[in-house]
Amino acid sequence: MSDPGSTALGADAAATYASWFACLADPTRVRLLHAVAGASGSARVGDLADRLGISQSTVSHHVKKLAEVGFVHVDRVGTASVVSVNEACCTGLPHAADAVMGVLDARPCCPADLPADVSTRAMTDADLEVVRDIYAQGIATRNATFETEVPDVATLRHRWLAGHRWVAEADGRVAGWAAVSPTSARPCYAGVGETSVYVAEDARGRGVGKALVHRQVTEADAGGLWTLQTSIFPENRASIALHHAAGFVTLAVRSRIAQLDGRWRDTVLMERRRAED
Repeated sequence: MSDPGSTALGADAAATYASWFACLADPTRVRLLHAVAGASGSARVGDLADRLGISQSTVSHHVKKLAEVGFVHVDRVGTASVVSVNEACCTGLPHAADAVMGVLDARPCCPADLPADVSTRAMTDADLEVVRDIYAQGIATRNATFETEVPDVATLRHRWLAGHRWVAEADGRVAGWAAVSPTSARPCYAGVGETSVYVAEDARGRGVGKALVHRQVTEADAGGLWTLQTSIFPENRASIALHHAAGFVTLAVRSRIAQLDGRWRDTVLMERRRAED
């Protein structure tokens, strides 16, 4: 599933979105997509037939329709057909609904309901060792970055924009970090940055990322950055939702943009524009 990537709803975008919605107008397809997503993201056609109480031929027919639009992938494993969710549709479909309903221009400023037990402050060089450790944990997930080697501290020290690197503290220790990298050395792009947000493995799920993104976007607005952009793996649904809450919108799903561990991966390109003065 590819995303037209425009907030102005032209004829091509309307036709693409209409095909997505038309495919889901059949309740059996909705049930099938829900069943596949609920089965850890993949299921055999025979298992889907048993679960929904319909014939395998009916399942195969509707799965073919879902695959034609791009909601699912179908692979042969031995003699069985295995259906898996196309993770890109988890972002593309909500974006389509936002575009159709005209809500993309009414974006939130930043996440609300910040955790009371998490604080943020400017990152110092003394934090870089623990920042590097948290970065390594993110790399290990294989759903955070295309990098496979952890940069050394000296590299990290000079990677990010001055005044736009932050850490979050919880329980008296650094639990995550966020930073903005320049996208270009050209002066005309001085206000455009690439964002990164990483949370320690044992601190996930308690609002650390929310606190960091809140600090990141509000300080970017105040510090002269007019555009923030980021690329997120479609599988990282929590990060996509977090960035949506901070006013980022989906520009495109870039299919097979690069390889990680020898496997082609997609990324969701997201952008946040500062409100006009």
